[in-house]
Amino acid sequence: MTVEARAPERGEGAGTRGGAAVAVRGLTKEYRGHRAVDGVSFTVARGRVTGFLGPNGAGKSTTLRMVFGLVRPDAGDAGVFGRPYRELRSPARRVGAALEPGAFVPGRTGRNHLLCAAGPAGCGPERVDEVLETVGLTDAARRRVGGYSTGMRQRLALATALLGEPELLVLDEPANGLDPAGMLWLRRFLRGFAEAGGSVLLSSHLLGEMEQTVDDVVLLDRGRLVHEGPLEELLHDRQCVLSAPSGARPAALAEAIAQAVGAAGLRARVLPDDRVWVDAPEREALAALEGREGTASTAEGVRAERCTLESAFLKLTGDENDENGGRA
Repeated sequence: MTVEARAPERGEGAGTRGGAAVAVRGLTKEYRGHRAVDGVSFTVARGRVTGFLGPNGAGKSTTLRMVFGLVRPDAGDAGVFGRPYRELRSPARRVGAALEPGAFVPGRTGRNHLLCAAGPAGCGPERVDEVLETVGLTDAARRRVGGYSTGMRQRLALATALLGEPELLVLDEPANGLDPAGMLWLRRFLRGFAEAGGSVLLSSHLLGEMEQTVDDVVLLDRGRLVHEGPLEELLHDRQCVLSAPSGARPAALAEAIAQAVGAAGLRARVLPDDRVWVDAPEREALAALEGREGTASTAEGVRAERCTLESAFLKLTGDENDENGGRA
């Protein structure tokens, strides 16, 4: 299997290193009195992989549709390489998108599907063979798509997005259905694509995999932006997660831990999985818990762990009101 990850050398603005691949400014969209997207602004930097995260219904799909001109915003605007997507010349040569990986004609072969998409992308059969090799589908190219596994369809969707040798990839849940080897291949491919100068906007619910793949994180919740920045800023070492041993009342144990840590002057939040996020390093959080009078039974067996992307996601998308520290 060949991993091909090169940035294109042609096209409008190709080779320009300045500016952002995507710039979203104040996007707002309301449906029947409900704000699906509320004043969202963020950028996707060139040469980096940006994770686009949020719970179901957070507004991610609506935001992407507005970026691509499929939905008209009520306010704000979005630019792709410095202009609205609809104004790009030969957009398939600038942007490769895989937003609906199941949208195939079952009776077509994988190669025929790509040949049908090759014309609008401005390329020929040679490029079709290249992308089939890139995604590891050469041996399955003449099989009907209806017989493909979910993982094979994901690879075919990526191959379609790559046809025009784009500078920007926009992918929605590309790892769904991939086995561990396939996820490792995808991670390496996306990293190589970015290192070669391309940009990636990646949406996924597989947070453990995202943590190993992305450079930057854009996180939406209830239609609003709650975080934008480098991954290392979100997962800094001045925080941790405390977890109690399994018990009959995990929620009560978590609440007791949060109250005890909060009484020591540290910010804490009970996560939906009954762990406790603490705004302090691991040793400091445990010391605060163990050093409070009357908390010996609460502290017994409590473990401190580094904050992962999953725990940061749960902390930022939790309830609006939290008496132990609130949204940080």
